[in-house]
Amino acid sequence: MSPTLEPAPSGPEQHDEERRLRELGYRPVLARRMGGFGNFAISFSVISILSGCMTLYGFGLGTGGPAVMLWGWAGVGLFVLCVGLALAEVTSAYPTSGALYYMADRLGGRRWGWYTGWLNLLGLLGAIAGIDYGAALFTGAFANLQWGFHPTPGRTMLIFVAILLLHAVLNLFGVRLVSVLNSVSVWWHLAGVALIVGALAIVPDHHRSPSFVFTTFVNDTGWSNPLYVAAIGLLLAQYTFSGYDASAHLSEETSNASVSAARGIVRSIWVSWLAGFVLLAGLTFAIQDYDATRDSATGVPPAQILLDGLGTDGASALLLVVIVAQLFCGNAEVAAASRMVFAFSRDRALPGSALWRRVSSRTQTPVAAVWLSVAVACLLALPSLYSATAYGAVTAINVIGITPAYAIPVLLRLRAGDRFQPGPWHLGRWSRPVGWVAVVWVALVTVLFCLPQSSPVTVDTMNYASVALAVVLVLASVWWYVARRSYGTPTAAAYGTERDQAELAEGII
Repeated sequence: MSPTLEPAPSGPEQHDEERRLRELGYRPVLARRMGGFGNFAISFSVISILSGCMTLYGFGLGTGGPAVMLWGWAGVGLFVLCVGLALAEVTSAYPTSGALYYMADRLGGRRWGWYTGWLNLLGLLGAIAGIDYGAALFTGAFANLQWGFHPTPGRTMLIFVAILLLHAVLNLFGVRLVSVLNSVSVWWHLAGVALIVGALAIVPDHHRSPSFVFTTFVNDTGWSNPLYVAAIGLLLAQYTFSGYDASAHLSEETSNASVSAARGIVRSIWVSWLAGFVLLAGLTFAIQDYDATRDSATGVPPAQILLDGLGTDGASALLLVVIVAQLFCGNAEVAAASRMVFAFSRDRALPGSALWRRVSSRTQTPVAAVWLSVAVACLLALPSLYSATAYGAVTAINVIGITPAYAIPVLLRLRAGDRFQPGPWHLGRWSRPVGWVAVVWVALVTVLFCLPQSSPVTVDTMNYASVALAVVLVLASVWWYVARRSYGTPTAAAYGTERDQAELAEGII
């Protein structure tokens, strides 16, 4: 790994990737300026342990407590690595911005691609909302410590909108800036984890025992079955371990994408797995008062841990480190989601596709797709103005949308058997066992995350993930009958034909 931006080659390697894209049916229109480290960095930034772990730490405190957070992270990380390995193999064969839905379309047919695309899109847009709203919550907590700012829902929403606008503007400057920011993000995250854990290990006089950290079970959900509570508590880890498809969505802007994108997916998972475990353990060992941490006046339990252990100045400084990491994460997610919008529109799957697939001739960036991504994310988070549980629903929407979409191409690849032609990065004889572990795991967590998380189940405590999943599937089914004649991924023969000429006439490419 290198912290510097890798130059995109202009020789045979670059030519081969452009030729491969044409073989898959697409004219190259995006700038291939991202190197292998930058591709890894975007998925690592989207996973963002300083976003997912810190934002959902309070959820974990009451849903299984320390034991579920630590052991759940270890177990979920292992299964997610299997999902990533299986997905990376298919990505190597089909390195396009469409990523998951293009793979499903090629391996299973148009309807498989259609529904995979809608699930993937729901998950990506939900992720922007979840990440940036989490950053707004932490920004409010920081302002509370520094200036006594009271983070009401309305004020938090204004901070959230400002963050969305920042990420939209940064993404309009082109993929080179995005790649540089993601490369910086990797080192910021790793240094941030080391700084937080190191400070919490050295400064506080009191630390919890290993027995407390690894065996304490806490249940504030209202459910009596500890196995059920532990299963629901896996949301912290599973939510954090999402977004690694970003490497696939940036394939058309990555040199040597058939290998680099696959490696980016796998590396982002195992590096996050190790660093995330260290972060969770460091925070949990440093808890001074468990009840006060859960009910923190800052609204963010990790902020209370930092405050109790390091004082106001130390807590403020480290909260700022976390907030910057979350901003890196949200920026990377906007990049990934906008490429998905661009690709899905390129294949005429979205209403108004002719607008969303346009690419700037100056920056070679899908400008309209960037603005659509942040606008929809804003709408998804609006219920947080009226409901304290809405943020949890947004994170559940992200997981319930994107997680099944990861497994569909893997399942179709297993079904295809020898008809699947692997790319240069593949699992060899491990392909089928790893693939089946991935599919079974995704099926399990998809069911788990549709289940109610609190008892009794009321309007405020209901898990709306299942509702969101049903709504998007119904809307996708209805829109299928409108767009089915125009939607479709191209073949190599489509390059240079009427479809290509139509796009040129519309000014899309």
